[in-house]
Amino acid sequence: MIVHTRDADQTRDLGRLLGSLARAGDVLVLEGDLGAGKTTFTQGLGAGLGVVEPVTSPTFVVAREHRGSGVELAHIDAYRISSLAEWDDLDIDLERGVTVIEWGDRIAAALPEDHLRIRFREEGPGRVLEFTTAGPRSARLLSLLEAAA
Repeated sequence: MIVHTRDADQTRDLGRLLGSLARAGDVLVLEGDLGAGKTTFTQGLGAGLGVVEPVTSPTFVVAREHRGSGVELAHIDAYRISSLAEWDDLDIDLERGVTVIEWGDRIAAALPEDHLRIRFREEGPGRVLEFTTAGPRSARLLSLLEAAA
């Protein structure tokens, strides 16, 4: 599935919609250049999960956890993770809540088999988001998103 958003608000709204559909155990892998909209999308996702605190980039702390209204959001930035051992040291429980991994391509070997991959590309003030599934759980989530969009 490919979605074109016209601005940051629409990118955030798409994230909010996906957040309203996501369930504990869903893993989203976000890829794209700096400034492509990954954190903006995650802010919307958090809102859809009921997170009321600000969702900011975890670039310098690697991981942030946010409590939603029933489901937690783990927001991870893998850009600074230099080895799979470092990833293992984070000890993130991927089943406890919804997990978003920015720059997940850097830890591809450690990703769960079933995840929803979203590639972000800038297009003027808007963005192009390309969704790819890897397994039945992510296929279900994308199917729900397509039906709701």
